Amino acid sequence: QVQLVESGGGLVQAGGSLRLSCAASGRTFSNYVMGWFRQAPGKEREFVAAIRWTGDNTVYADSVKGRFTLSRDNAKNTMYLQMYSLKPEDTAVYYCAADVHRVFVPTTRQTDYDYWGQGTQVTVSS
Repeated sequence: QVQLVESGGGLVQAGGSLRLSCAASGRTFSNYVMGWFRQAPGKEREFVAAIRWTGDNTVYADSVKGRFTLSRDNAKNTMYLQMYSLKPEDTAVYYCAADVHRVFVPTTRQTDYDYWGQGTQVTVSS
């Protein structure tokens, strides 16, 4: 079992920054791929970014590439999503997720992820 708790969401103006955190407990954190997804009002949940267990292989959605940076600290069992140059279209509930069956290759598919957090709201005002 893996428990995931997101934090760091909030209200920010367009062009601003936020850092989301995802704290994991339970199964050894360093043994699996982690990812972020988001769901905007009236839309389906979509992939944002994912990271392998070593932290040296990340995958980003095209919509956030160059603006978001994903990292993890295995000693602290925490993953971070640093978001820069935020846009109103980034407004969504952000979820972190764990894929405990993969270690090396981050996946973008929601169905590959086994555990999910409750989400944290990010609102970007124009």
